[in-house]
Amino acid sequence: MTAKVIADDVEALAVAAALAEEFRVGASARDSERRLPRAELDRLSASGLLAVTVPAEHGGADVRQETLAEIFRLLASADASIAQIPQNHFVYVNVLRRQGTPEQQAFFFGEVLAGRRFGNAQSEAGTRHIQDIRTRLDPGPDGSCVLTGVKHYSTGALFADWIPVLARAVDDNPHVAYVPRDAPGVTVVDDWDGMGQRTTASGTVRLDAVRVPADRVVPHHLTFQGPQLHGAMAKLLHAAIDAGIAAGALAEAAEFVRTKSRPWFESGFDTAAEDPLLIQRFGELAVQVRASEAPLGVAARTVDAARDELTEDSAAEASIAVAAAKVHTSATAVEVAGALFELSGTRSALNSLNLHRHWCDARTHTLHDPARWKIQHIGRYVLGGIKPPRHGLL
Repeated sequence: MTAKVIADDVEALAVAAALAEEFRVGASARDSERRLPRAELDRLSASGLLAVTVPAEHGGADVRQETLAEIFRLLASADASIAQIPQNHFVYVNVLRRQGTPEQQAFFFGEVLAGRRFGNAQSEAGTRHIQDIRTRLDPGPDGSCVLTGVKHYSTGALFADWIPVLARAVDDNPHVAYVPRDAPGVTVVDDWDGMGQRTTASGTVRLDAVRVPADRVVPHHLTFQGPQLHGAMAKLLHAAIDAGIAAGALAEAAEFVRTKSRPWFESGFDTAAEDPLLIQRFGELAVQVRASEAPLGVAARTVDAARDELTEDSAAEASIAVAAAKVHTSATAVEVAGALFELSGTRSALNSLNLHRHWCDARTHTLHDPARWKIQHIGRYVLGGIKPPRHGLL
């Protein structure tokens, strides 16, 4: 694959805005038919957007996190599934940036610049909790490693060129092995049946004695031994997706009311869009959407500031800022996507119109990690100055 190389933040945002408009067309049909967006992802790869965080010394644009968050918000406003698929791609580009050797960085950043996609095989089902990782990375007979395990919620794996796999090595520490999608022993099962984000193909990855060269393994546990932004950068993108879902739902509700809704007979107006009660509600929801975009921007700029000068204090401030943004965007996405029906009327509930995809996407995506724990960490930080944990999930 040949991919464009984006030069800077301005170009990245322009490309994202154009792609969002392109992906908006057909988003409803893709969702209702569960038609996987392979062609759209190829367009995303060819556009160069997947390489915008590659460091400048390796030929990338190395855009700010504020730019990356806006890219995800724009894409999610058009199609939440397409926005979700590359989230892990950027997470695992960042893992290489943090812990990859110079040789690993040169090789994999070259792959990304060429348009190659990273998926993920991270979460597991049926374990005690999310950090109970049972997939094993054991020594092989020839100095290589052997991967064995089963992964779930593997967003992006079906469409990937490389699948980063989170596994525990003989020292019981977590490592990330970068495995070709078509490697012997790798099976990607398209068994995702979630009510939302239907075309992310977030299914199962089975790893049956997969051989991995030692130079394709990164010691992920070292990421958490000092101040780090791994979790803040990952969750910032989730917050941006929620903000995009809310904006997309509000825009579609407004279009529906302008063009299809009938006015309530008591309003005395010829069109639903003139009803002062609907105008009031749209105004309230628009304020809420904007109120979510504000902390998203603050969080992104706080992460950028911490990247420029990384300390325990700046990392903690970034994590708290992202947690606050995620709490707000999660609630807003669910509320606005649900309010779409209240605003649009009975016809909006028709299955054939598929307006419910916004709520289903919001409700599904916001389940990634509980907002209640984010609020706990925010409260402890405000009251007692207690820095949030370094586990990478805040």
